[in-house]
Amino acid sequence: MVSVVRSVADTLKDAQKPEKWLDAITSGLSEPESKQIYKAFEIAQATYAQSKHHLIGENLFEHAVAAATIVAELDLLTDAIAATLLFSLPNFNKDWKKDLSAHFTENTLNLIEGVNQLSRLTELAKLDNNGTPEETARQAETMRKMLLSMVNDIRVVLIKLALRTETMHYLKNLNDPEQAKKIAKETLDIFAPLANRLGVWQIKWELEDLGFRYMDPENYTKIAKLLDGKRSERIDYIERVLETLRTELKKSNIHAEVAGRPKHIYSIYKKMCKKKLDFKDLYDIRAVRVLVNNIPECYTALGVIHSIWQPIRGEFDDYISHPKANDYRSLHTAVIGPEDKEVEVQIRTFDMHEFAEFGVAAHWRYKEGGKGDSVYEEKIAWLRQLLDWRESLENNDQSDLASAFKTELFSDTIYVLTPQGKVISLPNGATPIDFAYALHSDLGARCRGAKIEGKIVPLSTPLENGQRVEIITVKEGSPSVNWLHDGWVKSSKAISKIRQFIRQQNADVVLETGKQIFDKELSRLNAQPNLHTLIEALGFNQINDVYAALGHGELSLKAIAKAVNKLQEAEQPAQLPESAIIKRSKAAKNPGSILIDGVDNLMTTLAKCCKPAPPDPIVGFITKGKGISIHRDNCSTFTKLAQNTPEKVMNAKWAKNEPDGSLFPIDIQVIATDRNALLRDVSDTFSRNKLNVIAVKTLTKDMVATMRFTVEIKQVNDLPRVLNSLLEIKGVQFVQRI
Repeated sequence: MVSVVRSVADTLKDAQKPEKWLDAITSGLSEPESKQIYKAFEIAQATYAQSKHHLIGENLFEHAVAAATIVAELDLLTDAIAATLLFSLPNFNKDWKKDLSAHFTENTLNLIEGVNQLSRLTELAKLDNNGTPEETARQAETMRKMLLSMVNDIRVVLIKLALRTETMHYLKNLNDPEQAKKIAKETLDIFAPLANRLGVWQIKWELEDLGFRYMDPENYTKIAKLLDGKRSERIDYIERVLETLRTELKKSNIHAEVAGRPKHIYSIYKKMCKKKLDFKDLYDIRAVRVLVNNIPECYTALGVIHSIWQPIRGEFDDYISHPKANDYRSLHTAVIGPEDKEVEVQIRTFDMHEFAEFGVAAHWRYKEGGKGDSVYEEKIAWLRQLLDWRESLENNDQSDLASAFKTELFSDTIYVLTPQGKVISLPNGATPIDFAYALHSDLGARCRGAKIEGKIVPLSTPLENGQRVEIITVKEGSPSVNWLHDGWVKSSKAISKIRQFIRQQNADVVLETGKQIFDKELSRLNAQPNLHTLIEALGFNQINDVYAALGHGELSLKAIAKAVNKLQEAEQPAQLPESAIIKRSKAAKNPGSILIDGVDNLMTTLAKCCKPAPPDPIVGFITKGKGISIHRDNCSTFTKLAQNTPEKVMNAKWAKNEPDGSLFPIDIQVIATDRNALLRDVSDTFSRNKLNVIAVKTLTKDMVATMRFTVEIKQVNDLPRVLNSLLEIKGVQFVQRI
């Protein structure tokens, strides 16, 4: 995936030699692209060549040039390089957008603004290092997710990682060990794991090693001394191993992709701690990976490697035959390589490697540990693939490639800050009430107002990413059920806590509150429906049940409005949809219920293929031994029969007067999210509507329940009320008469 190889020292020297740096960066770019880089360099140099970075004291212009070099080598396009050079311009020029718009694309301006917002947020957001390790880890995870959700172009995060990498390189010049340690901890907690998730390996390794160097200088120095030779020498050694492997595998007619790297210092330290090993017991300081086409070639490659170099006893693991818990599969072995140095080799197929990189049980999650979030991991996998694909997209138009970096994957969640800098995650559309309950249930109950960025706002105000929120409370207070009915609450925690409080209140208070809400809603709808009919349509037995449900926040105003509208429509003669069917009808036994060419008392049978029922338009078809089969006039089976033997077609219609007490069994399909007591709730709804269930068929797959009920119904006009009641059940997504 993404890799960066650069010399920071050379980059800083180049900042003092514009021609050399600009020639290197613009090599291969078109003339318009080169002009953008030259212009950005010129503006950045003129604006803050004499300024210093407020955290570390580095020359701000040199800081920007070094970070822009990283961005250029990440292949993030011209607009990203220009944006990195100009990342600090908003701090010097209030009209920066207006001044830059004549020279740069809208993408460039958006990237500058995005980086500026992230920088502000990372300064405001603070990890609570006084909490438990679990609390600190949770807050760090929330902050990492916040950084991804705050941007609509993933390059903003990559630019931020490049700027942080340059910050870490400059820490050696900082004469404040405590400040260096603070920056290093934030880097290890937030930025290095973020680089790991996105697969930006070189940045990840640099951030981890440099962070470790300032967080724990004693252990860093100890491990650095134990590593034999310089890093460049270890890289040369790995290259020699790779060349030998390629040659030997080719001799065995194995098409393989071989890659390797020397283990970096921080990963060695983590492995020593995790496995409680001494340095001398580690065999993967030098690591090589072999990718082949299929499983047999994995074992063939293993044999080739063991024939070249002596395997180390006890260091072979077969994760193909016995995969890890996250379904990771690979062969791991350790051998005594050239110069009697230990080398770890991993062998897997290309498919196994793709799963390890992008699968739901991704390798980055395995490395970081902690609980998995499959939805979040799928989003990360998409971003990683996007960054991996960019190399194959480079020949496309710049605007097309830039648009590929746009993402709204994390738009379902927003992140806001407390006055103390703690980051809180909330569902999109959340209000200060949700924020208050996320902090503490008591704070939610007592909240009566809020401040966003210091300005007082109503409790109904939707929050936005990155806002700093403060809750205004009273000494004693309780939540209002109107917060639920007015749609001011979005988070499940807040909804649950409000309902829990209301259930504990005096029943008379709840009923009175519900009555007020009910009367107010009917007044708003300007409706005077039959009260008994409306109660039944809502699925209740008496009006106090409706009041109680409203008072508890368990019946929505939307449901009342829907029921009232349905009843108003039902005042007109109701017509069944053409898609409605009846499973079996007692009308079929009544010789007067169907007229054939105007004549009754003829032997008729309702066709099972389309199951007609009043008032469906129907036709008759003469059958052998069963009299006249009754079909819908749009039945596909009837259409085929009529084409073959049109002489058997008979005109048919329902008799106007159906006998009293007739019951029509019909099929109703319910599709819902599966949960405990779902079947009971649906059955209870049929019971409240006085319908007898005579057959049930259910199928559950991937947490979706598909249920078919056969019920007996007196009047088909009652069907809309029944379907509406079913739709009000928690989890029900779709209801229809099949």
